[in-house]
Amino acid sequence: MSKKLPIEVSLVILPLLLFFLSIYLGRYPINPFIITRPLSYNEYVIIFLIRMPRVLIAMSVGAALSISGATLQGTARNPLVGPEILGVSSGAAFGAALAIVFLDSAGPVFIQVSAFLFGLVAVFLAYSISKSLRGYGSSILTMILAGIAISAMFSALVGILKYMADPYEKLPAIVFWLLGSFAASGWQDVINVLPMLFIGIVVMVLLRWRINILSLGEEEAKALGLNYERTRMILIAAASLATAASVAISGIISWIGLIVPHMTRKLVGPNHKVLIPASLSVGAMFMVLCDNLARTLTPFEIPISIVTSLIGAPVFLFLLKMRGKQRW
Repeated sequence: MSKKLPIEVSLVILPLLLFFLSIYLGRYPINPFIITRPLSYNEYVIIFLIRMPRVLIAMSVGAALSISGATLQGTARNPLVGPEILGVSSGAAFGAALAIVFLDSAGPVFIQVSAFLFGLVAVFLAYSISKSLRGYGSSILTMILAGIAISAMFSALVGILKYMADPYEKLPAIVFWLLGSFAASGWQDVINVLPMLFIGIVVMVLLRWRINILSLGEEEAKALGLNYERTRMILIAAASLATAASVAISGIISWIGLIVPHMTRKLVGPNHKVLIPASLSVGAMFMVLCDNLARTLTPFEIPISIVTSLIGAPVFLFLLKMRGKQRW
C-alpha cells in the first residue's frame, strides 16, 4: 500500500466534510444534526439559498486559483509565478470597475461579464506583446514581464476609474469588489460563472502530466515529442480562463494561487500528475476556511482578500524559511 494513500484519501474526504460543516456556520448557528427533523422556512433559506451556494463558490474559486497557480508555476518553471502575474486579476478589476462606474444600473451580471472579458483581454495583450518580443530572451520570461507591464497599466486605469467614481456609492462598491467577497454569492452566480471555471479546471487536470515535461525545458520537451508551444499556450489559456472566472465572481483574492501549490508540494511532492488534483483539494479547503473566518470572526464581514493576505503572507514566509538554501 502506498505511503501517500492516507493523504490522498484525506484530500478527498476532508473537503466534503468541510463543505457539510461550513453550511451550518454563521451568525445564525444551525445544529448539524437538524437533518433528523423537518427544516423550518428560515433554516431552509439560510442553508440552501444563502450558505450552500456561497460555500460551493468559495470551494470552486479556491480550487481554480490553486490549480492555476500550480499549472503556471510548472509551465513557467518559476515557483513565484501566480495566476495574477499575467495581468488577469488587474484586467478583471478594470472590467469590473468600468461596469460599476458606467453600467451599475444594468445589474451584477454585467459586472461579472465585464470582469471576465477584460481578464482574458489582459492575457491576450500579454501574450501578443511577448510574441512580438521573442528575440529579446526566453519566451516565458518575456511573457511574465509583459504580464507585469499589462498588470501595471490596468491598475493605473482602475485608479482613474476610482478617481472618477461617485465617492458615496460607486467608489465604495469598487473598493469592496477589489478586496474580494463571497457575501452576495447565490445560485445565479453558480449558473453564470462556474461553467467557464469548470472548463479551465478540466483542461488543466487532463493535461497535468504534460506539465512535468514542460518543466524540463523547451529542448527536452521537444525531444520527447511534445508540441511545446501549443501545450504551453493551452495550459496558460486554461489557467487564465479559470482565474478570470474566479475574479469575476468573487473579486480579487490574494495569495491563494501562490502559496497553496507550495503547501501541497510539502504533502504530495512535485509530480504534477498528483500535485494538480491535490492543489485543487487543498485550495478548496483553504478558501472555505478563510471564508468561514471572514464571516464569523467579527459582527461585520471581513473582505476575503484581507483574510487570505493575513494568513498567506506568514505561511509563505514560513515556507521560505523551511526551504532554506535548497533549490525550489
